[in-house]
Amino acid sequence: MSIQVYNSLTRQKEPFQSLEPGKVKMYVCGPTVYNYFHIGNARPFVVFDMIRRYFEYKGYEVNYVQNFTDVDDKIIKRGQEEGLTPQEVADKYIDSYYADADALHVRRATAHPRVTEEMGEIIAFIEDLISRGHAYEAQGDVYFDTTTFEGYGKLSGQTLENLIAGARVEVSDLKRHQTDFALWKSAKQGEIAWESPWGPGRPGWHIECSAMSMKYLGEQIDIHGGGVDLTFPHHENELAQTEACTHKPFATYWMHNAFVNLGNEKMSKSTGNFLTARDLLQKYDGSVLRFLLLSAHYRNPVNFSEELAENAKAGYERITTAMLNLKHRVESAAEGHADTVDADKYRAAFEAAMNDDFNSADAITAIFDLVSDANVYLRGEQVERGALLAYLQLIEEFLAVLALAPADEEAGLDAQVDALIQERNEARTSKNWARADEIREELTAMGIVLEDTPQGVRWKRK
Repeated sequence: MSIQVYNSLTRQKEPFQSLEPGKVKMYVCGPTVYNYFHIGNARPFVVFDMIRRYFEYKGYEVNYVQNFTDVDDKIIKRGQEEGLTPQEVADKYIDSYYADADALHVRRATAHPRVTEEMGEIIAFIEDLISRGHAYEAQGDVYFDTTTFEGYGKLSGQTLENLIAGARVEVSDLKRHQTDFALWKSAKQGEIAWESPWGPGRPGWHIECSAMSMKYLGEQIDIHGGGVDLTFPHHENELAQTEACTHKPFATYWMHNAFVNLGNEKMSKSTGNFLTARDLLQKYDGSVLRFLLLSAHYRNPVNFSEELAENAKAGYERITTAMLNLKHRVESAAEGHADTVDADKYRAAFEAAMNDDFNSADAITAIFDLVSDANVYLRGEQVERGALLAYLQLIEEFLAVLALAPADEEAGLDAQVDALIQERNEARTSKNWARADEIREELTAMGIVLEDTPQGVRWKRK
């Protein structure tokens, strides 16, 4: 079965076919770096990282670009509040983005362009639009003329008339039409600015992504992604200005993830209704938060709560505990073959879910089915090494696709813990039960849980 992708442009699932065989070009809108990102912001980072990884799992070479908006009104305001230049604000929060994204197992993009480093390409793009009659200058500002692009509104499914009647647009007396949008903004007194043919200023929000996508991926791309809130006006305007320039379809597939809500309301920094990923990472492992975000289909909203996080933690631990049990039993299992495990059946179920518009929720269900069968096998009196390894390798394979693979527990066992466990074993052998109990208490205080089994002592961290 081929990969099916829900296309926001056509509002239906379509079989995926890349522009170039075996290669995928993806552009995903990145953060405006003026604050720590919240768990709602984290969803597209995790979702499109998962999509990228699945394409790679299926053998595609993926060129993945995610930008940083590092000049913006919010960045300028934050700099004034913190006594920093806009560049210092951007540098600070780009560093924090990488730290928090790393904790969520989000791999670095092929390229992470910054707006302030691409000003030449942005200005050249605007000049091209003016020369083609799609943009106009007005007192140092430059606007895109939406009436010159026949398809304006096709991504959001609205007509120009409807957009004029009720859409969220920038207000300016300099615009010819209410739906026109800024490509270049003239500088205000004391603001950071760049020289341009229209005077000092800085780019509008929408033009930056078109310019950077074209520079790093070419005139046409396979997938353009982001949160559903970007459909209009950001992606609508990107589509219009890019196709007005190239006269070619910009992206074959437009993909949008749904919101993460808090208290059944959209998570938003402007309203204060948000939880930063950084704060949540102090309480929950990054794998648990990623598991939570992938436990729902990316087009379905998630209503974040502590109960949901605890359920995600329990679900994830069910998988990792099964892996520990499999590793433990391998040590004492009889030799045997792996052909008792139908790997093709489990792989088919996992891939069927992922091929259906990257349904990570059903893919996780497929992993749970695999874990359940592995647990049933583990309860048998006779287990074979080959079968145990087959179960373990399948779980690890699927978790790697979703970037949910746990850190190797054994690798984290330091010399002190190792010595204490060895000493406890010796105390038990010599029937020094008091010392053995003391060591167990010491290990418990260190966050180490011991389990005495017929096959020996096993351990895990709390």
